Amino acid sequence: MVYFIAGLFGYLLGSIPFGLVLCKVFGLGDIRDIGSGNIGATNVLRTGNKPLALATLLLDSGKGAIAVLLTLHFLDYNVALIAGFFALIGHCFPVWLKFKGGKGVATTLGTLLALAWPVGLSACAIWLGMALIFRISSLAALVAIGLTPLLSHYIYNDPNLSGICALIAALVYIKHRENIKRLFKGEEPKIGKKK
Repeated sequence: MVYFIAGLFGYLLGSIPFGLVLCKVFGLGDIRDIGSGNIGATNVLRTGNKPLALATLLLDSGKGAIAVLLTLHFLDYNVALIAGFFALIGHCFPVWLKFKGGKGVATTLGTLLALAWPVGLSACAIWLGMALIFRISSLAALVAIGLTPLLSHYIYNDPNLSGICALIAALVYIKHRENIKRLFKGEEPKIGKKK
C-alpha cells in the first residue's frame, strides 16, 4: 500500500505542467503550439524567454527532487525510488493533458540528484558538456541519461537504483523517438533556435 501511495504522490506532483502554466501566465500562449509542441524547458526556450525557460527547468527538476526527498523523509529509499520514477511518469503522461506531456529530462535529473547525487551530478555534467560541444539538447540528454544505469552501477553497485535508471533511460528514449529520427537525418534543431 505504501508503494502505491508513494507512486500516486509522485505521479500527481510530476504531472504539474509548469512549462504550459508559466507560458500562459506570462502571456506567451499555449507552449504546445510552439516549436516541438513539448511542454519542457527546451521548447519554452524557443519562445525567446530565457528566464521563463530557466524557471521551467528548475520547476520540472524540482518535481522529481521533491517527490524523492519528501518520501525519503517519511519512508525509505526503495519507496523513494518508486516516488521518483512515478514523478517522471506524471511529467511524461499527465492526466490533465490527456497523457501528452514532456520528455522527462529535467524531471529525471532532479530525481537523480535527490536519489543519488553523484549519479545526478555526473549526468548533469555529461549533458552540459555534450550541449556545449554539439548544441543539440536532445543528443545531450540521450547520452547523459543513457549512461545513468552504468554510472549508478559503478558508483553504488545497487541493483534497485541501476534498475530504476534503466527504466528511466528506456522511457526517455521512447519519448525522444522523433528526435532520434531527426538526429539520424541531421535535422535536429540547435539549442535556442526558434522553430
